[in-house]
Amino acid sequence: MILFEEKLGKFDFNHWHYHIPVPDKIAEQMMDEKHRRVLVWIKDAGPFHMALMKAKECWYVLVNQELRKKLELDEEKPFSVKIERDHSEFGHDVPEEFQVLLDQDEEGNAYFRKLTPGKQRSLIYMVTTVKNSDSRMKKSLAILHHLKLAKGKLDFKQLNEWIKYYNKL
Repeated sequence: MILFEEKLGKFDFNHWHYHIPVPDKIAEQMMDEKHRRVLVWIKDAGPFHMALMKAKECWYVLVNQELRKKLELDEEKPFSVKIERDHSEFGHDVPEEFQVLLDQDEEGNAYFRKLTPGKQRSLIYMVTTVKNSDSRMKKSLAILHHLKLAKGKLDFKQLNEWIKYYNKL
């Protein structure tokens, strides 16, 4: 784990404005040619699963509005950042409800594992954002149901319809 101090950075060229610059020497230690996922602690809060990204002038991790507000981050005051390589299989902690279904459903698990790592993370994140265990289970069921019906072809519009259906059960 590497500790450093940094200020919030802001890009002016796209909708992902706010970020934490990561010094080149630190970024290089955190990745290889296929791995850019990191765990980040900001002001001792975390860990947050993030990805190292490259702009012309620096490496960085994106910081969303919710996190900026929660941790009171701004462009004026430096804050502590701890970073380490993320060794998790999917770049996110898998919610227990989703993992149980993956373990029990061979066909759904096979389709899930054939998805790109980014799509896998997106689906895991969808389940993670739900606070209620029963709702996480319903969303997990909807995801695997959709993957099996669609033979592994992810269609988010169609998936959202299945999530609505399962939420009514």
